[in-house]
Amino acid sequence: MEFHSVTAASLPHLPAPLSLSSSPDHSLHRAAFCTSTLETISPSSTMAAIGNRGTVTEAAGFDPEADAQRLRGAMKGTGTDEKVVIEVLSHRTIAQRQRIKEAFKQAVGKDLADELSSELSGNFRAVVLGLLMLAPVYDAYELRTAMKGAGTEEACLVDILASRTNPEIKTITAVFKKEYGKDLEDAVCGDTSGMFQRVLVSLLTAGRDEGDKVDEAQVAIDAKEIFEAGEARWGTDEVKFLTVLCVRNRNHLMRVFEDYQKISGRDIEDSIKREMSGCLEDIFLAIVKCMRNKPAFFAEKLYKSMKGLGTTDSVLIRIVVARAEIDMLDIKAQFLKMYGKTLPSFIKGDTSGDYRKILLELVGGE
Repeated sequence: MEFHSVTAASLPHLPAPLSLSSSPDHSLHRAAFCTSTLETISPSSTMAAIGNRGTVTEAAGFDPEADAQRLRGAMKGTGTDEKVVIEVLSHRTIAQRQRIKEAFKQAVGKDLADELSSELSGNFRAVVLGLLMLAPVYDAYELRTAMKGAGTEEACLVDILASRTNPEIKTITAVFKKEYGKDLEDAVCGDTSGMFQRVLVSLLTAGRDEGDKVDEAQVAIDAKEIFEAGEARWGTDEVKFLTVLCVRNRNHLMRVFEDYQKISGRDIEDSIKREMSGCLEDIFLAIVKCMRNKPAFFAEKLYKSMKGLGTTDSVLIRIVVARAEIDMLDIKAQFLKMYGKTLPSFIKGDTSGDYRKILLELVGGE
């Protein structure tokens, strides 16, 4: 995944997210945010999806002016034609939606996100407004929301920071600074503590080796050191885990995990579960799982957001919106492989109304 080029000077102002209530409908307090058009897509830029394994792809015969007029018509008179909103926004790429926003503002003199925010409600509104943001703006917004007010949604910090690439994290950091007037690292440090905080800060430096070379001698050293830092001693030296898991490239780590299994007789994930707990366990497991199979990581998150009583809508929305045009095809395949049921069937069983309809469109249906 590659974000379109974003410079701090080019970013618009987004009001800080309001604190969330304890209501399971996490979107009820999102109406206040505005997603002004970002001046980050040049006229010559492609309108294609930002990934090549998504369920949302570039719409053929794209006409932003026509789409803007359709959306304008959907909001005229009493009520809103949600069907039109779903048809247009769920079948356009992020880049195409930015063009629609520009066309809407030119034709109507108002911001599309503001207009839709005042017309819609609940989780459906949260999805729609998320779709109107560029990827790094949405990630920055989600991170800010997770740290706003009393308490912190640590799961959001884990999901985003453990799964994004160096360029993505750098762009998110720039967006966060511009939007909220504060360094993302400072915000994280203000809301977390201990080794969990240190791991997040390490990820925020975007210093992971993203090459593909494997140093077999270093592999042996790394596997031995994390074994001696955990299973082979009383207590756990988490810094050794941080040094290896937050810095080494994917190919290198895959070899480390193999050697670790031979030395310890355990899978690295099992050892992390034995040696750690809480948020620290969550972040190290997320890093390992993303290195091994990122679509499977997101499939598991989606499954857990819907299994049992109730639905963790914040997680469901965040993953569907963020991954729809990147790797949702692979996430769906992994979901079926891991749980024996399709992702759309789970969404159908756990959601309703227009919220259900737009999610199903975004994941490509059955």
